Amino acid sequence: MPTPHAPAISLSDQQRQDLLQLARAHSTPQALARRARMVLRAADADGPTNLQIAQELGCKNDTVGRWRRRFAEQGLQGLQDAPRSGRPPVFSPLGSPSRP
Repeated sequence: MPTPHAPAISLSDQQRQDLLQLARAHSTPQALARRARMVLRAADADGPTNLQIAQELGCKNDTVGRWRRRFAEQGLQGLQDAPRSGRPPVFSPLGSPSRP
């Protein structure tokens, strides 16, 4: 169910610079750069809705809402991938999966 009111995003000068740097750097993973662009657009003066941002960036409005909400709650750290559950794969130096 969509959130009726998206949290308003206001950025400090430092946050805006950090997000712009993430969005523009060639070394930034594309998923993180896209999230930064979503937040930057959400902070614009015209106060776009999640649906408007989603249409502009070619994604779903639920996706925009998730990253907008996580940024509002956690700041830049909220744009990072959350830890995954489960045991990470373990590989031997030879390239084949090792068995404990």
